[in-house]
Amino acid sequence: MKVQVYGTGCAKCNMLENVAKQAIKELGVEAEVVKINDIDEIVDAGILATPGFAVDDEVKSMGRVPSIDEIKKWIQAKK
Repeated sequence: MKVQVYGTGCAKCNMLENVAKQAIKELGVEAEVVKINDIDEIVDAGILATPGFAVDDEVKSMGRVPSIDEIKKWIQAKK
């Protein structure tokens, strides 16, 4: 499983990366967290506002930091 965090290094982007890593740890699943900060890749993914979050290339949120429970739900749905 691949979890993507889209952002340019802003505080919310870094917070989202940390929340995603914590959710993965709590679930005990194997997942790679990929941080994408290239503007062209962000736009190509359809992210209109950062931070963006995706699981296996499926965008789940943008422009906000989802709760750890939301992220867990999205990850569990992909298992």
